[in-house]
Amino acid sequence: MSDWNTQVIDEFRANQGRVGGPFAGAPMVLVHHRGRKSGQEMVSPMMYLPHETDPDVIYVIASKGGAPENPGWYYNLTSAGRGEVERGTETYAVTVRDLAGEERDRRFNEQASRYPGFAGYAEKTAGIRTIPVLELTRA
Repeated sequence: MSDWNTQVIDEFRANQGRVGGPFAGAPMVLVHHRGRKSGQEMVSPMMYLPHETDPDVIYVIASKGGAPENPGWYYNLTSAGRGEVERGTETYAVTVRDLAGEERDRRFNEQASRYPGFAGYAEKTAGIRTIPVLELTRA
């Protein structure tokens, strides 16, 4: 795990799920997943989009900062179909669903309207890949 991720995770846990810097005020979660090849337990900090009515559903965007490939955590979660989320001070199991079509576009566009950096990531990946959106639902 990178030093940067470690710092974000430590700050998240020390402040009941809140972090500062570039994520100040943004909804954050720590997603626990197991490496599909290594079997190693991993934790990835990420922003999320809350579902508009169901508090047990959130969406995470596999942007990888606009890189040409999807992040490893995306493959780990979709391969397993499950993971675990730390949200605030609560930790719970989740099921994973990879969104497609209009449903994916609607969720991605909502996150990009709230946090324009995501629109920039989409511009970087245009013609290379469609940035995935995962639905994480409390199990």
